[in-house]
Amino acid sequence: MKTIFKIIPAILLTGFLLTAFTTTENKAVKCLIQMTNYTGEGAYVIVSLLNPSGDYEETLYVQGKDSEWYSEIPEWWKFYGKYRPNIDAISGATISGGERTVTVLQIPEDKIDKGYSLRFETSVEDQDYYAADIQFELTTENLKAKKEGKGFIRYIRMLPQ
Repeated sequence: MKTIFKIIPAILLTGFLLTAFTTTENKAVKCLIQMTNYTGEGAYVIVSLLNPSGDYEETLYVQGKDSEWYSEIPEWWKFYGKYRPNIDAISGATISGGERTVTVLQIPEDKIDKGYSLRFETSVEDQDYYAADIQFELTTENLKAKKEGKGFIRYIRMLPQ
């Protein structure tokens, strides 16, 4: 009977250690963003992972570090504003009209080909806001593709690493 009381906690501890410290593998994907030739301030670009229901799951990247303007990106703000996780490691400067930038997105591998989507939202001060400047299903094929924008983004090109 005493050995059972020793074995059960050992099994529970082992199970906890095996499940508590597992991490999701991420796929590094280079993302080139080419902006349209617009005039005005730099654009805030938010790259988000959406679940199969279309709800925000995770913020993958933010072009624009001035957090006082984040509330001007209403769809994303509904998600981000509730919890306000630290996004310093996944944010960069705004990007102006006609410019391009390349960043590396860390995309959870277990979300690829599972009905999830990537959304690129854009907003420019005193101009328009595009909730889905670009949005596409997160598939292996789409991670190698060029996608045309509908607003401030002319196109993006995804390049798996």
